[in-house]
Amino acid sequence: MAKSRSFDVANIGQPPFRNMEGLESVVVMFLLVHDPAYYVLKEDTSPCIFGSIEKQRWSYACAKQLIERLIYAEGAENGLDFTIVRPFNWIGPRMDFIPGIDGPSEGVPRVLACFSNNLLRREPLKLVDGGESQRTFVYIKDAIEAVLLMIENPDRANGHIFNVGNPNNEVTVRQLAEMMTKVYAKVSGEPSLESPTIDVSSKEFYGEGYDDSDKRIPDMTIINRQLGWNPKTSLWDLLESTLTYQHRTYAEAIKKSMAKPIAS
Repeated sequence: MAKSRSFDVANIGQPPFRNMEGLESVVVMFLLVHDPAYYVLKEDTSPCIFGSIEKQRWSYACAKQLIERLIYAEGAENGLDFTIVRPFNWIGPRMDFIPGIDGPSEGVPRVLACFSNNLLRREPLKLVDGGESQRTFVYIKDAIEAVLLMIENPDRANGHIFNVGNPNNEVTVRQLAEMMTKVYAKVSGEPSLESPTIDVSSKEFYGEGYDDSDKRIPDMTIINRQLGWNPKTSLWDLLESTLTYQHRTYAEAIKKSMAKPIAS
């Protein structure tokens, strides 16, 4: 079987692993580490501590971690060439659906799309458990640059696990909501709501079984050493680019959908 390159982006509905025989794989996945004591996540040294069995959302993280071990073992035992990428909140246009427009009305997309949906509908942004969780965000163009460096430098990327994120763009979810509110007012020309956010419980927003890590920051030592890569785009700039796209793409469609009479 001839060697090829396989790019497999992790998705709940799409198994991130296929037949590995003869493949040179770049497997894109995201591993959650659950413990607020370990804030900076290092690829080879950070302990992996997951939530209790009753917290069902950790099954996703466990599956990703198992896949990493399987791929690594295939490399060690059978010489598979591989590179594993751990994306830390890659943000940009078209990253997720807007409920009721290009996705199910009852769907819950990731935080940027949730907040975008609220802004487009002129609704308060819902902060789960006060929005105290801390996250980092990296612009999709920066992330793609990192992946291209891996493809173009296989000798320096093969056999490595890379965090791809931007620790300089660390904020709480509340701070993200506040910044998005300001940016959207700028790009849309519409004034912000008098009360732009509202607190909701995780049980109310996600349902039973939800759990989360308090803080998640990628260590960038390996990717900087191997590929010389560092992210460039500030959080404000990536939000301005993304929300400009969201407004131009969805604002009119949402106005039309909100103007439709509700069927009795």
